[in-house]
Amino acid sequence: MTGPDPTVIHPIPGQERVVLLKPLITSPLIEVGEYSYYDDPEHATEFETRNVTHHYGPERLVIGKFCAFATGVTFIMNGANHRMSGVSTYPFPIMGPPWSEHADLIADLPSRGDTVVGNDVWIGSNATIMPGVRIGHGSIISTGAVVTKEVPDYAIVGGNPARTIRLRFDAADVNALLTVAWWDWPIDVISANVRVIADGSIAELQDVAASLQR
Repeated sequence: MTGPDPTVIHPIPGQERVVLLKPLITSPLIEVGEYSYYDDPEHATEFETRNVTHHYGPERLVIGKFCAFATGVTFIMNGANHRMSGVSTYPFPIMGPPWSEHADLIADLPSRGDTVVGNDVWIGSNATIMPGVRIGHGSIISTGAVVTKEVPDYAIVGGNPARTIRLRFDAADVNALLTVAWWDWPIDVISANVRVIADGSIAELQDVAASLQR
């Protein structure tokens, strides 16, 4: 037993609104793990241009495996930043001559680095992820949330700005889940243990992980 083909763009027959992102993405500034998907009834295949905005580099968007993104999820990248060190925040140089002679004014925009989404992350519809944010493994971002800072592993966050509503597991269980890292198991092992991953206990996951070490 292996698993569904991770190289097809539309993994669900008859559901063009669902796309796997890894085979869809072409930008070298975006990295996506296998089986992460986006669901959009109208613009699913346009994720790279509609949902990732102001992406001029060098900052990267890194998305883990088995993530689920609902309609309207938006990643605002560092190119959206404006200088705030002077009186005006207006980006004069991008408007062409003669203002383009002052290109240095946009050459050193403030940066928070790469935007990183962990594995097994669920992001609700119309959530906005600001530049340079790290979203932890197993976390849930609620509908309409505006994420401006790091999200802990296995946290549920919501609001504008997003705040932690609660943790899905206690600290010991989170550490156990991060050690298990089921998303890195061979795909045949994942397929054979779908029910354990989706509806089992942490102890059962640990048993499977231990069997892989024997």
